[in-house]
Amino acid sequence: MSLPASIRRSMFETMVRSRLWDDQLTKQYWIDKTPVFAFGAGPLPGELHTSHGQEPVGAGVCAALRDEDMITTGHRPHHIAVARGVDLKEMSAELFGKKSGLSGGRGGHMHLYDKRVNFSSSGIIAEGLGPAAGMAFARKMQKKSGVALSFLGDGAVNQGAFHEVMNIVGLHKLPFICVIEDNKWAVTTHKSMSTACERNSDRAGNYGMVGEFVEGNDPESIYLATQRALERAKSGEGGTILEIETVRLSGHFMGDPAGYITGKKSEYQVDPVPVYRARLIAEGILTEQEASDIEKVVGAEVDEAITFALEADYPDAADAVNCTFA
Repeated sequence: MSLPASIRRSMFETMVRSRLWDDQLTKQYWIDKTPVFAFGAGPLPGELHTSHGQEPVGAGVCAALRDEDMITTGHRPHHIAVARGVDLKEMSAELFGKKSGLSGGRGGHMHLYDKRVNFSSSGIIAEGLGPAAGMAFARKMQKKSGVALSFLGDGAVNQGAFHEVMNIVGLHKLPFICVIEDNKWAVTTHKSMSTACERNSDRAGNYGMVGEFVEGNDPESIYLATQRALERAKSGEGGTILEIETVRLSGHFMGDPAGYITGKKSEYQVDPVPVYRARLIAEGILTEQEASDIEKVVGAEVDEAITFALEADYPDAADAVNCTFA
């Protein structure tokens, strides 16, 4: 099935936006951190998990969603947040710990929250599954539209919460999509050393759900698979485990040299952004000039967001305990 040119161009733009934002964050992150890895130094201290290589997942899934659909995700949320339309300036400010950030600088890059677009993330592995199932349960009980999606990595599937939530989703046929981003690595552990089955989507049948595997890190295949899952959820057929093959082009976090992937690097050599760019040009969806124009406009937007974050004020020390419950 061929997608409309407008959707294909939009997904490319989303992938470019995510990539350029992560590139700029990477530059800011390394300021004052070398020659030794000074973890807490620079304008962007602490951990940083970028989404280099996984951009097609966010672009493809989110292009198929409606405003009323809800998302939870994990510790590597940038590509999904960008694709969902989280405000880039406020999100940048949040990462830099600024007062004008999404959560006033309290959440950082792993704990992003934007109610305006029904988006949240958590650095706790598999933590978003339960809240997403609760959202789906509420929508079903209230007879309201909206599908809940929870994104997680292939390593998180082996957490107990995954099995508990999938059972509830299957039992009650909730409008729910579990999106597994299969980059084959759980921090430094390869999937072959942690997971008994080759494909986690094969587990779906045991929970009364549909499982679908999407290969190739292709935004268009991802979009179509998401559409199918949404239709099942909206028609009362219940949940889907959508397992998407993707790649992590860098280490688990900034500062991770990823030496453990020696001998397996052939799996991680294909960068999806230039691949999709070349495909759209070859198929006449974009010209070289149009692709360059998108990159230029989006690059300026990203630069503006980073400048906004750098120039924003830090929170007042007197407000440090606000929003603290325990």
